[in-house]
Amino acid sequence: MNSLYKNKEQILSEGFTIIDDVFSSEETDSLVLLLNHLDTSNPNFRKTNDLFAIRQFLKEVPAIRQLILNEKLCTIIKQFIGQDYFIVKSVYFDKPEQSNWFVAYHQDLTIAVDKKNEIEGFVNWTVKQNHFAVQPPLHMLQNNFTIRIHVDDTDENNGALKVIPGSHLKGIYRPEKKIGKAKMKIFAE
Repeated sequence: MNSLYKNKEQILSEGFTIIDDVFSSEETDSLVLLLNHLDTSNPNFRKTNDLFAIRQFLKEVPAIRQLILNEKLCTIIKQFIGQDYFIVKSVYFDKPEQSNWFVAYHQDLTIAVDKKNEIEGFVNWTVKQNHFAVQPPLHMLQNNFTIRIHVDDTDENNGALKVIPGSHLKGIYRPEKKIGKAKMKIFAE
């Protein structure tokens, strides 16, 4: 786990890191098996021809929690974030290989909450599939980490996300502002 020091430094400087082999092949097989046997008729699941998505994934599929939060991932989280953490959003996407659509560069600025409470600094309320989301104050976003778990083989050529290195250091960066010429990196696990 000492090699995680470089990963932590990369998160601080570039805003992302890639950590391979967080899950054994047996754990990955168990994840895939569970995902392949989900009841897609659940009204809280979103299924179309080009996407299957579950918001509040850990809540909707509680059996997945034990598989995802394995010892290695929990150790990584504790080393990066500390002991005092909690999950504010969990989303599952299954996007078929032949499906593709454009998503503009953006920052994920919202967290999921159980109910809407008007609290100073919490803005831009939304409701997606009967779930509330809100943008918390900047100091909370700066202590927010996203963990992406890819169960398919991904690399720099087929990764699911492009990241602008260092963009996390700009605070909240509106799409109407010009980013300029940035070197693009692919985020894949």
